[in-house]
Amino acid sequence: MKQSRYLVPGDYMADPSAHVFNGKVYIYPSHDWESGIPENDNGDHFNMKDYHVFSMEDVENGEVTDHGVVLQTEDIPWAGRQLWDCDVAYRNGKYYMYFPLKDQNDIFRIGVAISDKPEGPFIPEENPMKGSYSMDPTIWHDEDGEFYMYFGGLWGGQLQRYRNNKALECANLPEGDEPALCPKVAKLRGDMLEFAEEPRDLVILDENGKPLTAGDTKRRFFEASWMHKYNGKYYFSYSTGDTHLICYAIGDNPYGPFTYQGVILTPVEGWTTHHSIIEYKGKWYLFHHDSVPSGGKTWLRSMKVVELEYNQDGTIKTIEGTATK
Repeated sequence: MKQSRYLVPGDYMADPSAHVFNGKVYIYPSHDWESGIPENDNGDHFNMKDYHVFSMEDVENGEVTDHGVVLQTEDIPWAGRQLWDCDVAYRNGKYYMYFPLKDQNDIFRIGVAISDKPEGPFIPEENPMKGSYSMDPTIWHDEDGEFYMYFGGLWGGQLQRYRNNKALECANLPEGDEPALCPKVAKLRGDMLEFAEEPRDLVILDENGKPLTAGDTKRRFFEASWMHKYNGKYYFSYSTGDTHLICYAIGDNPYGPFTYQGVILTPVEGWTTHHSIIEYKGKWYLFHHDSVPSGGKTWLRSMKVVELEYNQDGTIKTIEGTATK
């Protein structure tokens, strides 16, 4: 599959989190729409308000089923605005959706909603997860049976407002040679509803074993965490945000540290870039989005998929995005 495929040409879906459940691929994207809110660095124009679920049995040529709206802001007791990127995990007969949403004080928290089926609908818990903040949660189910959440995002994602899991009086973004802000990782409790521990930094190192710096904007973390495993190694991938790359780093355990390896996806049309990676029927796939179908409107994105390939040494072959400038 050398050519990418748009999966939902009739609507705008972004930030696709793909998983294999019950022999099918299920995709959990955010749902873009024309809200009329002007663009700004806080991402207010990304004013998503519901989630759909999609499924398919043939990634490259098969029909994509839209299971409809499975969760919306009006269903969530603590909701403020902006349902951004979500993810779903399965444990003990239940499917758990983790979603970032601003509360009524305009602070991002992470909520949980539960379903008996991968296609939903999902019923939200009364309150967000205790101690949660920022956005872009993704869940990794490790071989030891434990589940880990990775999360965080700069600028509109509010990660710069926190240090050591405590809110700052004023947001503080490191600069230049200062260590870059790290994504967060925390093991989940057995019931999947709360953290089992304090979130900790996931450190990304350069080729010399030093943490990436804030000024290294083409390699440092910005948002869009994802984890997968290949040939016994853990691959943490992420977006560099304002330099518009999907990059990855490799480690030996779910907590890291991880060593930077390279670029998975060069810039796409539109400001944001976001992804997930799965193996299905013997092939690996990169799910992502761009703004080509909307004529470059960065708040109207379309999800797509393309095959992902590895080199013999385990590095990932770079995929060319759709950016025209």
